[in-house]
Amino acid sequence: MAELIVRAPAKINLHLEVLGLRPDGFHELAMVMQTLDLEDRLCLQARPDAELTLSSDRSDLPSDGNNLIVKAADRLRRHVGRLDLGASMRLEKRIPIGAGLAGGSSDAAAALVGLDALWNLQLNRSELLDLAAELGSDVPYCLVGGTQLCFGRGERLEPVPLPEPPRLGVLLIKHPDVSVSTPWAYGLCRLRRQATYVEGESAFEQRRQALRQGPLLAALQGHGPWPLLRNDLQTVVEPEVACVREGLVLLRQAPGAEQVAMSGSGPSLFALFSTVADAERALEHLATPLRDAGFEAWCCRCSSSGVSLDPLACADR
Repeated sequence: MAELIVRAPAKINLHLEVLGLRPDGFHELAMVMQTLDLEDRLCLQARPDAELTLSSDRSDLPSDGNNLIVKAADRLRRHVGRLDLGASMRLEKRIPIGAGLAGGSSDAAAALVGLDALWNLQLNRSELLDLAAELGSDVPYCLVGGTQLCFGRGERLEPVPLPEPPRLGVLLIKHPDVSVSTPWAYGLCRLRRQATYVEGESAFEQRRQALRQGPLLAALQGHGPWPLLRNDLQTVVEPEVACVREGLVLLRQAPGAEQVAMSGSGPSLFALFSTVADAERALEHLATPLRDAGFEAWCCRCSSSGVSLDPLACADR
């Protein structure tokens, strides 16, 4: 049987604002997220024996029920009451792990979309988004992708009205030996920034509206210069993680960079450029100092969609 292949893109945070604490104990967030063309690939085949198996080209990834891909597959078949459904799943990993790029969340979203097609379940988008929200805060965004405002824990999505998808180039860097725990980063944020938190839905909505009407969305719409990018987690992670400090210094030296920031809870860092060609020239300029500091680097472009079925693979089925 031919494989069905799903593309699972990385994301960056163009804005990450921690508004305050919710009644459920999670942080209320206001974010702008953007997908990139740096992608994992999830390859799927149906099995007749009701088993869910996962393999990967990365030996440091779990392949059992602790992996979000397997959790997504099992949650999907339980949702439709079909525990007889099985699948062989193989992950080709390109998004760095533990990087603040939502690689695991994107892979989970890819499992939902791909297995829905493989098993011919025909769930609607609303059902898939509900299942995605149960798996993790970033999974609904990864399912939809593009340029989105993300509120709540990150699962409440509002598309940013753009005349066309952003054509920005992105120079992305990460030190391969360093990862940052997202719970640790949010715990540190609460410890050090709680005095700046606002309380209550009315205050949250005021901050959301300020983001909707602010200079970042205007810049994305081509109506003004790029403002400084805000990431409240960067303010607490940067002093604690040396490679974040070092990488930001290097990226700020990149010729033509519009803005520089950390993505998510880090430690991935990025610089924005007007075009991919500008990002490639900047990478050439910084190649030696980045290599000497131990960083891996990618030149990417912004994309307008989330996880998607590979059309060529689907045509072969």
